Amino acid sequence: MPKSRKTLPEVETAAESAYLVEDIDAELDEDESEEASEQGTGGLPGMSPITVQLNADFRGERLDKALSRLVPQFSRSRIQQWIESGRVTVDGQPAKAKAAVLGDEKVVIEPQAAPDELPFQAEAIPLAIVHEDATIVVIDKPNGLVVHPAAGNWSGTLLNAMLHHVPASAGVPRAGIVHRLDKDTTGLMVVAKTLEAQTDLVRQLQARTVKREYLALVWGSPRVAGKVDAAIGRHPRDRVKMAVSENMMAKPAVTHYERLATGTLDGKPVSLVRCQLETGRTHQIRVHMQSLGFALVGDALYGKQHLAAVFPRQALHAYRLGLIHPKSGKNVEWEAPIPADMAALLERAGIDVAAALAEAKE
Repeated sequence: MPKSRKTLPEVETAAESAYLVEDIDAELDEDESEEASEQGTGGLPGMSPITVQLNADFRGERLDKALSRLVPQFSRSRIQQWIESGRVTVDGQPAKAKAAVLGDEKVVIEPQAAPDELPFQAEAIPLAIVHEDATIVVIDKPNGLVVHPAAGNWSGTLLNAMLHHVPASAGVPRAGIVHRLDKDTTGLMVVAKTLEAQTDLVRQLQARTVKREYLALVWGSPRVAGKVDAAIGRHPRDRVKMAVSENMMAKPAVTHYERLATGTLDGKPVSLVRCQLETGRTHQIRVHMQSLGFALVGDALYGKQHLAAVFPRQALHAYRLGLIHPKSGKNVEWEAPIPADMAALLERAGIDVAAALAEAKE
């Protein structure tokens, strides 16, 4: 069970709490995405088109570079996005970012907000609520639900759902979200309903007193139990992927695992593994298990491509969550049943989950 809350320092101001949420996003780094390339509709609120007249001082310079000097209030990458989306014209014609400036052109810019700068909207998205009180909501996240808006998913997320379910969460950073699960990972998440609760949960995550246990089906047969203590960073060649890394920018990551049962899928050995996190890096369990040679079944990103068709997503479920209740100070814990698709997969593999978990408790 989680450790005593006496080890958690108090937070005195809302501003400090906001900084803590930024800290925990860095700690969990579940959603490191670059500046959005998608554009919304309409202009940037309160901004009229900007007209600039180039002169000989800019002759031969790239247009995007010249404009970043002329309108320094906007980043060069933002200007490039506007050029690519047709919101910049040169002498009345669509601009090209890499075009060299002649030095006498008239340029018109129509500023436009990036999706991440627009207010997030409340959406009536059904939630499987495991527990709810005045301070927290614990949900069983389904497969396919994105937790936080980001490039390619600016709506239909858990954050949008929370804004509808708890309208007051609009006044809490990230609508109370303090940790994340991958889109195709299922299971338990806790969301704060108040700023005070969020601050407390952030402190608990930083102190590593939150208990997060997952069930994963992996290819092969790892040893009975072990610990992976290996930093994780961006893959050096594929920015979509993470990897075990010794790079100075990689972040510490620790996963404990225990083999609960074995079976077979299509004649190949598989194992049901229970993983407990100390940290929450992007794709942590998937990366750590793959680094040992035991990729998750269905993981098209980290597993072998010819085996990806066995299951349409990574076989990973956050089945147990334990923490210290922000209001009562009591240790609380929840479990979520394995979803139907993963249960059917385990049955195919000849694995009795209930029996495996019962045996592990003995």
